[in-house]
Amino acid sequence: MIREGSEKKHPGYTRVFFCATEPLREHFEGVERALKKAGLRVALLRLAGNLPSPPQILMDTPISALLERKGSVVYSVPSTFSVAEAVAEMNRCRVGAIVVIDRDHLVGIFTERDVLRRVVGAGIDPVQTPVSEVMSTSVMTITPEATIEDTMNVFTQKRCRHLPVVAQNQLVGVVSIGDVTRWVTDLHRTEAEHLKNYIAGSVIA
Repeated sequence: MIREGSEKKHPGYTRVFFCATEPLREHFEGVERALKKAGLRVALLRLAGNLPSPPQILMDTPISALLERKGSVVYSVPSTFSVAEAVAEMNRCRVGAIVVIDRDHLVGIFTERDVLRRVVGAGIDPVQTPVSEVMSTSVMTITPEATIEDTMNVFTQKRCRHLPVVAQNQLVGVVSIGDVTRWVTDLHRTEAEHLKNYIAGSVIA
């Protein structure tokens, strides 16, 4: 992201910053103005190619890394549970979806959207209705090797909010669109903080 030692290529400049990340360009333009006010001659350039960079949380990071951070606890109910019992379990666990497991096999997923559309909207009695009658049975899953970007694409294309993660026919976790959003937010925050710290430690007045 930032390269030092560029003074030889740009004589007369105290530091030259190479900003390769477009979302951070606005930030570095502000840095450039501040340095110029301090009396430094600087140039803000955009350079493509492989530049030295800090450890990054990349979009091609496997979803297994996200599971390691959030934990692989899977909240589930059997298909014999009533809708009311399934909703109570979701509230207890503070989750927006719960997977339905029978004999160690994933048979469905029950979400807040199902509650609104298939229970409340249809006027079904949640106490008398088993979750098996209103759950989603065509469950889209991903593997731990799927990348963050792959997962985001599935959320967008399939218009779903939760994805079970399956490895060798075993359920190993569940990721939500909220999990991925927080991951991407942390990516930009970490990158920005690293660059700010790098600049603060590198610029010589």
